[in-house]
Amino acid sequence: MHIEDSATAVAPDARKEAHAAPARALTRQDYKTLSLSALGGALEFYDFVIFVFFTAVLGKLFFPPSMPDWLRVLQTFGIFAAGYVVRPLGGIIMAHFGDLLGRKRMFTMSILLMAVPTLLMGLLPTYASIGLAAPVLLLLLRVMQGAAVGGEVPGAWVFVSEHVPARHIGYACGTLTAGLTAGILLGSVVATGINTAFTPDQVADGAWRLPFLLGGIFGLGAMYLRRWLHETPVFAELQQRKALAAEMPLKTVLRNHRGPVVISMLLTWMLSAAIVVVILMTPTLLQKIYGFDPHTSLVANTVATLCLSIGCLVAGVLADRIGARTTLFGGALLLAVCTYVFYTTIKVRPDLLLPLYALVGFSVGVVGAVPCVLVKAFPAQVRFSGLSFSYNLSYAIFGGLTPVVVALMLKNNPLAPAYYVIAVSVIGMITALFVKERTDIA
Repeated sequence: MHIEDSATAVAPDARKEAHAAPARALTRQDYKTLSLSALGGALEFYDFVIFVFFTAVLGKLFFPPSMPDWLRVLQTFGIFAAGYVVRPLGGIIMAHFGDLLGRKRMFTMSILLMAVPTLLMGLLPTYASIGLAAPVLLLLLRVMQGAAVGGEVPGAWVFVSEHVPARHIGYACGTLTAGLTAGILLGSVVATGINTAFTPDQVADGAWRLPFLLGGIFGLGAMYLRRWLHETPVFAELQQRKALAAEMPLKTVLRNHRGPVVISMLLTWMLSAAIVVVILMTPTLLQKIYGFDPHTSLVANTVATLCLSIGCLVAGVLADRIGARTTLFGGALLLAVCTYVFYTTIKVRPDLLLPLYALVGFSVGVVGAVPCVLVKAFPAQVRFSGLSFSYNLSYAIFGGLTPVVVALMLKNNPLAPAYYVIAVSVIGMITALFVKERTDIA
């Protein structure tokens, strides 16, 4: 079940050309592509995650006040999770056309599909105004966001990896992933600013809308940035040689590349657990379980997310230098250890919140090496579809269920987040053993 097996579907001459071509260094155009892609991804991912930073206030505003607090949090996380459930559908559709019509078109379209619902969230009436219609509309908008991000993340990884030399794919994917996590950082910074500038009552009265309205503006900015990007050389060559997929790309993936699909899904499980639990859920958990105030928890989250972005870059560079398998195995082990130390220590030593959260945030950076493996797992003709299907299906199942499962586990064990991440880290370590290195993605 080694992912290199998928390479057999690549045209023989394409592979010969790839091996014959001399390795080149990154050019100014490569850096421009990486910068614009990472910045655009950051702005779009901000739109997707800003919801989670206001889970507590959204729960109070969009659900009946008589509802028990734990149930309100659970249902709000459920709406957050709905964005993950629909990711496969959006990803499959956008990847299908990305493999047949071009990477750039879908890469740009996903921005619009994200910006509009984010803007509408900022204008949405609450439960006090329209009753049960409020959480229903919130759910529908979240579903639209999920469909958009389903095409964005895999498309971004494919886009940057097909622009750079093969020996720099880890760096490219790590940079792009750092950009996506910078979107989380931006969300954390904005949320911290809102909670600093306004009192809790003012936030509930309307200040919570500002980050969503700002997200709509960010979306328009990201659309403008992507006007300057060009189609990937890999896809352009496939188009020129008339070597595009001869049938529905997903059909080819499911028939010929089931091993890479399984490997990709398991690694995505580790990625989703680390991001969702450690970065997205923990600010709310710090407030609800450990007694930290919103400002303190969000400041700590900002520091952790900054360290996560740095960790993604480090993991990407290591994947190029020592191999993705070694990087993933060691990184998953570090993640398990740091997660356990964090959740078992902050209750008795709340003064260590910042350094411990920064350390565990950096360890989550192992996710920066995951896309390097996923991109190389599928041949160019069906790469977008294969990566998108595996990544989004796994994220829908595991990323979508993770907040709900952890919330339910928390009723019986306050260390549930740690145990969940540790278990998935072990799965990531085992999966890494089945990854074999590849030197080309032609």
